[in-house]
Amino acid sequence: MSKWSQFFIKNTGLGPYVWVVFYILPFYFIFRSSSPYEIALGIGLILLFFACYVMAFVSKKGWLVFFWTSVQILVSIVMTVLFGYVYFSLFLAFFIGNLQNRVAFFTFYTIHLISTIVTVNVGFATKNPVFITQLPFVLVCLIGVVLLPVSTYNKNRQDKLEGQLENANKRISELVKLEERQRIARDLHDTLGQKLSLIGLKTDLAGKLIDLDARQARAELDDIRQTARTALKEVREMVTSMRGDRVEDELYRVRQILKAAEIELRLEGDPTHLDTSLMIENVLSMCLKEAVTNVVRHSKASVCTIAFRPSRTELVLRVSDNGVGIAKNTVRGNGLRGMRERLEFVNGSFDIESVHGTTVVIRVPNMPKPPEKEEIRA
Repeated sequence: MSKWSQFFIKNTGLGPYVWVVFYILPFYFIFRSSSPYEIALGIGLILLFFACYVMAFVSKKGWLVFFWTSVQILVSIVMTVLFGYVYFSLFLAFFIGNLQNRVAFFTFYTIHLISTIVTVNVGFATKNPVFITQLPFVLVCLIGVVLLPVSTYNKNRQDKLEGQLENANKRISELVKLEERQRIARDLHDTLGQKLSLIGLKTDLAGKLIDLDARQARAELDDIRQTARTALKEVREMVTSMRGDRVEDELYRVRQILKAAEIELRLEGDPTHLDTSLMIENVLSMCLKEAVTNVVRHSKASVCTIAFRPSRTELVLRVSDNGVGIAKNTVRGNGLRGMRERLEFVNGSFDIESVHGTTVVIRVPNMPKPPEKEEIRA
């Protein structure tokens, strides 16, 4: 809702200045009067209306807008009754249409409409000859008083909404770019983090074996070279096509890194028959990668258990170890934060338990694949 101090749109165009040109018209009605006092009064009213019209546009305080507009309405009533000049009501109609505040608009619109209708009826009731001779113009003026404020107000409101919509679209575009950057950063972190951890472990192992078993050391170096090539390939594929990974493909890499870290893998459940959508499976594989990477880096465990427990409504993945438990700096790390963001995207969640080791419980909604895709895969 607009503040009371924001009564007008920021740009009213040339409209106010065009209307000022028509201030010459009331002098024709005033000089028809034979009384010099009435002429002086009429000129004073015109100058007062002009001053109030300008002050109302430049005023920034809510109560000043009320005051100057009320004076304009009073001047319009007096000019209509004394001189038969009803056209000030059109000035007010345009002015009221540019009010930005909804309450102020409807308040002044109602007061102005009622006052104009009453004063015109008074003019006809007193059989003012000026009203009789300009009857068609008076009717046009009444139509303008009814329609002009509403059309102006709606047009200004539409322009404002279009501006807000344009700003919202720009904001959405910026947020989409930001989310895409964050997603790429998470994927790079998870992909490179696992591969670099594997390279580090194999490098340490090769360093220990170089004097004891040269053949095995060369084999480890070959594995390091292959792992580096695989990491480079995955990064290129991820950046170019952002492909999704299957859980069973991720398990193959999990076995490699756990074997290199001399951690025993115990698998429970069948990862090849998860019966879920590719998007859910992709999120699950990335979370599995991060969970296992944390086991290798921080747990100092000898056994890692991965359990898949699907149900009708959700799929539960448990990654547990018999290590020292999770550390506080790990909980606050980028990896688990990225895991949480991915799971929130698919309405999933995860919990961490640190009793006799660490257990990461990942829950995602079970979204079965369409039947035709199942038949193609079979």
